[in-house]
Amino acid sequence: MIGLTAFYHALTLRGGGIIQSQNENGRAMVTLARDRSGHFIAEGGINGHAILFLVDTGATDVAISEKTAREIGLQFGPQITVMTAAGPAVGWRTRLKVVSLGAISLENVRATITPGLGREALLGMSFLQYFDLRQAGDQLVLEKTDQTESGND
Repeated sequence: MIGLTAFYHALTLRGGGIIQSQNENGRAMVTLARDRSGHFIAEGGINGHAILFLVDTGATDVAISEKTAREIGLQFGPQITVMTAAGPAVGWRTRLKVVSLGAISLENVRATITPGLGREALLGMSFLQYFDLRQAGDQLVLEKTDQTESGND
């Protein structure tokens, strides 16, 4: 029974996630493995709450579902119109005190609360722009730069 359970979990796990959190020089970095669907997905945090992130360089902001935003107590700022795969939708601007992913984190990050998102938050450019990004095969490396301090954009 234990063997069958382990086999089932091995087949159903999406893969991906953080595989390294620091480089050989001690500089903060994260290496993500591509999952079986071709995405980079990893556990991170928003304001101390565990969040599953989907890295999305096409997303302007970090984007989080309305349901999750309410669960973790985010402030709903000005209402805006956001473009989704299903067309325009109402969303809200907000600021995140801290966004973290493994050994890297950023304070005061601009974000959008979007009603139609699923369980994963999108780790968009309002976070990613402060890190060096490089992809090598099935790995994506995010490395802290000397200028990385806060997302005051």
